[in-house]
Amino acid sequence: MAVSTVYTIQSLNSTYSISSPKSHIGFTQKHILLYTTPKKNYTKKTTQISCSTEKPVIIGLAADSGCGKSTFMRRLTSVFGGAAEPPKGGNPDSNTLISDTTTVICLDDYHSLDRTGRKEKGVTALDPKANDFDLMYEQVKAIKDGIAVEKPIYNHVSGLLDPPELIKPPKIFVIEGLHPMYDARVRDLLDFSIYLDISNEVKFAWKIQRDMAERGHSLESIKASIEARKPDFDAYIDPQKQYADAVIEVLPTQLIPDDNEGKVLRVRLIMKEGVKNFNPVYLFDEGSTISWIPCGRKLTCSYPGIKLSYGPDTYFGHEVSVLEMDGQFDRLDELIYVESHLSNISTKFYGEVTQQMLKHADFPGSNNGTGLFQTIIGLKIRDLYEQIIASRAAAPLEATKA
Repeated sequence: MAVSTVYTIQSLNSTYSISSPKSHIGFTQKHILLYTTPKKNYTKKTTQISCSTEKPVIIGLAADSGCGKSTFMRRLTSVFGGAAEPPKGGNPDSNTLISDTTTVICLDDYHSLDRTGRKEKGVTALDPKANDFDLMYEQVKAIKDGIAVEKPIYNHVSGLLDPPELIKPPKIFVIEGLHPMYDARVRDLLDFSIYLDISNEVKFAWKIQRDMAERGHSLESIKASIEARKPDFDAYIDPQKQYADAVIEVLPTQLIPDDNEGKVLRVRLIMKEGVKNFNPVYLFDEGSTISWIPCGRKLTCSYPGIKLSYGPDTYFGHEVSVLEMDGQFDRLDELIYVESHLSNISTKFYGEVTQQMLKHADFPGSNNGTGLFQTIIGLKIRDLYEQIIASRAAAPLEATKA
């Protein structure tokens, strides 16, 4: 147990702080950055918090609103075991999810303007002017250094900025939202990054399904919402995919001519070559160009069937490997036939991908490439984490030999 000094800055709307442990671990004191109203009162308090000597691995997940970030996070935390839940005894409207191994925070919590403030200034939540990147950087860096922080909360129900919550360093710290790779300082803190790239056609179909069926929105209001966000999305969110170590790209199917329903999807897993602790997945033969229709005796396929492909490519000037699946599974238990032909999937045992998919068969995308590739990336992140921890453990031993 380490003694931590928590410096707190209070403003009219919110309270932010970074706690600085003073212990044998050797953490140094951090400065606090706050960008709110001019009037501030400084207070100092001492609390007891647990500070792990095992510094967290930092993962970034970027995507637009309604593109499957929450589902991906549920798949990822499931790979590590334990249910991901909001902080116990905390704000019921907290966006944070905590499990035994992982903590997932939503970067909406770093909005510097509440809903009314954005409306008054005529900016969307996608605009960098509506977000506090200085505080985001300071707090993610603190967590990476093993230091607890008091993170602000953006309340999606009220649209207001709520009082902060204490976030302790976990083993794996995931930042998900609109801007995890926008700021170069934050980007450099990431051990691995993912971008969910949903095509405009699929995004529109998904939003209609979600907002009309579940939220009672009209078709006109959905169209207006998409069009209002598009300029800022194109300017500030979409360019981040060039920095991602892995991109999951969701497109309309090519198996059905002129398909407009968006129910059958073509999904591409774009994996950057040369990323430390990450070896891209491949189908049959690494580096070859493969096209495979697995439907037959071992895989049940109704119309329009399933097609997988794999091969090398370039993406924003980077060498990548691309694994693609078009179509959807009729029976998830038969997925093991496809899994058995994939290599570098970082499973602990034969059939683990299939087991994970069956475990979450009710999740969106479980019958197509979105669920399959999200599950595989979750397993790859587990492997990346284990490699990083092993290399850290080996470093002192190597130093003594030198």
